[in-house]
Amino acid sequence: MNQTTHSQRDDLRSEARLVRGALNRLRQDLIVDAFAFRPMLPLDDARVSGWSWVPQRLRRHVRWAPHVVLAAVAAMVFLGTTSVMARDSALSFLITTVFAFLLAAPIVLTLFRPVGAFWLSGGAVGFAMLSYAVTGTGASGYEIGLMTHTAVMVLVVLRTRPRLAAEMWLVTMAAAGVLVLLVPRTLSHMAPFAVLAVLVLTPAAAIRAWREERQHVVETQTATAEERSRRTLLEERALIARELHDVVAHHMSVIAIQAEAAPYRVKDTPPELATSFSTIRENAVAALTELRRILGVVRSEDPDAFADTDPEAPQPTLASLDSLLASVRSAGLEVETVITGSPRPLPQGVELSAYRIVQEALSNTLRHAPGAEARVEISYVLGGLGLRIVNGRASRLAKPSPGAGHGVLGMRERVQMLGGEMTADHTEEGGFEVAAFIPVSAAQSAAEGKTA
Repeated sequence: MNQTTHSQRDDLRSEARLVRGALNRLRQDLIVDAFAFRPMLPLDDARVSGWSWVPQRLRRHVRWAPHVVLAAVAAMVFLGTTSVMARDSALSFLITTVFAFLLAAPIVLTLFRPVGAFWLSGGAVGFAMLSYAVTGTGASGYEIGLMTHTAVMVLVVLRTRPRLAAEMWLVTMAAAGVLVLLVPRTLSHMAPFAVLAVLVLTPAAAIRAWREERQHVVETQTATAEERSRRTLLEERALIARELHDVVAHHMSVIAIQAEAAPYRVKDTPPELATSFSTIRENAVAALTELRRILGVVRSEDPDAFADTDPEAPQPTLASLDSLLASVRSAGLEVETVITGSPRPLPQGVELSAYRIVQEALSNTLRHAPGAEARVEISYVLGGLGLRIVNGRASRLAKPSPGAGHGVLGMRERVQMLGGEMTADHTEEGGFEVAAFIPVSAAQSAAEGKTA
């Protein structure tokens, strides 16, 4: 018995919490900051620009079309109300004008203060009912007030949130029930009004819910795309860090070896000079140690990303381009190579980045333009290295790729790291072109040639 009583009490408390929560939401939605300023923004430029049937010079003004339409509807309501209601005397004319204004104003007010428009419209309907009760006339104005109030509730739902449809309907019906007790003759209008309100508010709430869900999906997709791009960029930077480790480590090793051997090449080396060479070697070895430590941190975040790659293998250069081209040709890609200028030794980082750019561009051609032909142009110019990889139109349908466009991020990151410039865009023939220029000074080339 006691257990049953406790269970009933828990049920009552749960129901009380639900009712309390519903009342708090209703108070928050309809009472707190009811007249807060919530302006409706004009239409998006992107949406208006898609309306080809609108002349170009008018598209800037079409963005305000919803505001103009609601203002026109309010004017029609004002004029219609004043024309159908009786105006036998100056007092009745004044009452009619005030009533017509109270009906029309909430329609415009939904553009700026939607919840306040609901209360103002409800007050206009209450004013009409009381006037009808006192004078016994003005039934047409009272009916117009009910129709206008329904339209205002629809506009408020479309401007705010779906749950306001049920909240406004309940508040309106509760107020209407009180007024019916005061004015019994209005009872015949309440049932049709209640049904009509449900019939129009339900689709309005559904439309608003669908718009909110679509906006949420768009925001989620945008955030996902941004996160994917950011992750791809970080992965590409990690790859660049791994590759440049070998480049920098090679040069630092050369410095350490030369600094260690230099004192033995000079007879009677001064102690100060020997100490300097020893310091250079120690700094080079310390730098190598830090490089290996940083590389270990980078690799530990994604230990399987390059599981098939030998970490001790030499990094590819433009001299390895023939094997890359043979590989993509075996995959079915017809590729032509054009080299202009006199090939010369370039810094190892430039060689590696140039190779990776060509590799990624040809891989994109295989993925996104199956059956197309490609052309690789390498230009050794006075100030650096020029690259141009262009492919034609695909001859068959490409399979969808979730990573589309992310390879371009990696190529651009490599070029910017070396102080170069890059463009990647579709061609007029329907293909795709990647063009990059990596600056290389004559001193860098000379130093690389000596190291080699």
